[in-house]
Amino acid sequence: MILGICACLLIVGLLLRRWRWSRTGTAALWLSALLVVLAGCGPLPRWLMSGLQSPYALRTDADWAQRNAIVLLGAGTERVSGDDIEPTLFAYGRIDTAAELYRSCHLADRDCKVLVSGGDPQHHGVAEAVVYGKVLERLGVPASDQIIEPRSASTWQNAQFSRPLLDGYQPERTWLVSSGLHLRRSLLYFAHFGIRPEPVRGDFMGATLSVWPSAWNLALTDAALHEYVGAWRYDVYEFMGWNAPKVK
Repeated sequence: MILGICACLLIVGLLLRRWRWSRTGTAALWLSALLVVLAGCGPLPRWLMSGLQSPYALRTDADWAQRNAIVLLGAGTERVSGDDIEPTLFAYGRIDTAAELYRSCHLADRDCKVLVSGGDPQHHGVAEAVVYGKVLERLGVPASDQIIEPRSASTWQNAQFSRPLLDGYQPERTWLVSSGLHLRRSLLYFAHFGIRPEPVRGDFMGATLSVWPSAWNLALTDAALHEYVGAWRYDVYEFMGWNAPKVK
């Protein structure tokens, strides 16, 4: 996304200079170069990620109720070989955190279910929720304490399709596990469907300040911009009346 923006500015700048708008064109060229430096060298993604992750940086001990639901959001799958499908690198922090919460709840002698939400948007032939569920079993979360939601293809659908499953279980408290940068938008969508969970980050990613632009910093910039755009789009859709009706 950020490289696309810079490329557009570069093209606009060259065209403006060709059309003899030299000052405006030069400004667009300098802005394109500045964005590459700020994004690739770390200052821009560090600022963007701070706004997304800082509220969820610290983890506190869970105050378990009698009935609890831990909602685990998917982060994709990878086809390793043949029919062997595994979670992506960025999914394991979420999965491990959900299993850790489940063990804490179990040790407190409380009733707890892990709702695993994620369909198959990458068309690997198996839902993320099913793949993650098998990993959770190896981490000590039995299938009997898992609720599988295998249809959602987006964060919006994670929230939409989780609502009836949570209604069926009727937890007193709900916990939402996702990446630190993803929680802000996830909470916004879940609140739209009447779900106000306690956020728990599964990972925390930071930019690296460097002299030369790095692919990691550019990727983080793209990921952060995706989250901000998703939140802005929700506000626009809500203003235009395009979102589904809110659920109390």
